[in-house]
Amino acid sequence: MSFPDGFAHPGILRRIAAMCYETLLLSGVLAVSFILPHVLLAGFAHRAAPAMALWAHLFLVMLVYFVGFWSHGGQTLAMKTWRIRLVTRGGRAIRPAQALLRYLLCWPSLALGGIGMAWALVDRDGQFLHDRIAGTRLITD
Repeated sequence: MSFPDGFAHPGILRRIAAMCYETLLLSGVLAVSFILPHVLLAGFAHRAAPAMALWAHLFLVMLVYFVGFWSHGGQTLAMKTWRIRLVTRGGRAIRPAQALLRYLLCWPSLALGGIGMAWALVDRDGQFLHDRIAGTRLITD
């Protein structure tokens, strides 16, 4: 879909498909950077890390993954495959602070029953709520 700003915006089904693919790719990243270290540590220390430490590690691994990719090129691995790019409202590359804000806003958007995703169904530009608030948007690459 093309808007007066000249950018083509990916449809909701394309974005959901990219998110499903992202989940598949991210499971591999998490296996190496999250599960493996904790299994090795538990084997040597003979005890598991506290639950809060596991959640914090999971949160930080995904933060580094998403903020890193969004800040450097505007695309994660799945977004490259589905030819979707994250940009500012003006179409420029996003700053690391914007990427961090978007990442932090994605959590409540998903945790509240996906309300931030459903927002795209009523938004005039079809944007997710966290993109609207963070000043970012997804365009077709």
